[in-house]
Amino acid sequence: MTGLFITLEGGEGAGKSTLLKGLRAHLQSCGIEPVLTREPGGTPFGEAARKLFLARDYGALCAEAELLLVFAARAQHVHEVIAPALAGGRCVIADRFTDASYAYQGGGRGQPVERIRALEAWTTDNLAPDLTLLLDIPTTLGRERIDGRAPRDRIEREADAFFHRVREAYRARAAAEPERFCLIDASQSADEVLARAVAAIDCLLEARST
Repeated sequence: MTGLFITLEGGEGAGKSTLLKGLRAHLQSCGIEPVLTREPGGTPFGEAARKLFLARDYGALCAEAELLLVFAARAQHVHEVIAPALAGGRCVIADRFTDASYAYQGGGRGQPVERIRALEAWTTDNLAPDLTLLLDIPTTLGRERIDGRAPRDRIEREADAFFHRVREAYRARAAAEPERFCLIDASQSADEVLARAVAAIDCLLEARST
């Protein structure tokens, strides 16, 4: 049986971590034990790359180095965790995947879409999620939610204009692939966001069972 690949996407402060916990509990209540993972991260190499990615200790990281670092971690993530789990019929939920590169390194940093697409094909064999839950939140509200975090990491310290571009890139991808994306208003309460996400997942599970 082919597994199920679900991804969570969204800007800073969108509430992905909170939603992930709720989705895990829901799936467990359905008798499904999901594989939860994240990007950058998910493997020992990926977690080391995540520290480099978020750290402020190495000076300015050029856009090309950032893009390659993310995809290096992603290649290992797919090879070591995601692909084997899907081949074994598991349900995988990833906190970010390739859409994040189109949003952050593409929209945010200005890296060409063609370059990202080529890396996607090379490192993931164009692996695409069955469902992507995009938590959409106005930049100002997302920034307000993370104001209490200290110290801010390298990404969280970016200017509002950067996050506006990230949000618009995410929304453009959702508009281009409405059959895969479920756009959720993340300015709602956590319970409302969870209910919308659960409905989308249940619909997918029902379609898979028929």
